[in-house]
Amino acid sequence: MSAAEPKKSEEVSEEVVAPVTEGEAAVASAEGAEGDDKKASYAKKRKAKRQIQRAQVHVQCTYNNTMVSVSDLGGGILGWSSSGLMGFKGAKKSTPYAATQVAGNVCDKVEKYGIRELEVFVKGVGSGREAAVRAFANKGYAITSIKDITPIPHNGCRARKPRRV
Repeated sequence: MSAAEPKKSEEVSEEVVAPVTEGEAAVASAEGAEGDDKKASYAKKRKAKRQIQRAQVHVQCTYNNTMVSVSDLGGGILGWSSSGLMGFKGAKKSTPYAATQVAGNVCDKVEKYGIRELEVFVKGVGSGREAAVRAFANKGYAITSIKDITPIPHNGCRARKPRRV
């Protein structure tokens, strides 16, 4: 015997539904409408996007790719993009044009935060460094500082042997 079938000792009762009159139907529909209003009011109460005046832009340009991320001053990422994400393939990923497109894409993503001032941190030796910074300036952001944070060894590890081409 399955759980859905009643035991022989239990009685099976059938529920009889009475027909609803017009007055009762109007009351039921009014109650349903109030419930719908409550659901609609919950949908309207959305968390507002936080407005940020100043932000940081981290541009990493390598020989193979360009990555740009925008964060608040605490370090929380607001938006990011890379030339590979934009659809550039191979050697085209590290071009200045690709860096401009990536910076424009990030600007569109973080537009909703109302950012006005940017601190730019550039890392790497790729060719899209200046192009990415120019793209942010052309989009109307006030650039307060540009800092190069490319890591430079102070004669630390032994360098690789040079390539023979």
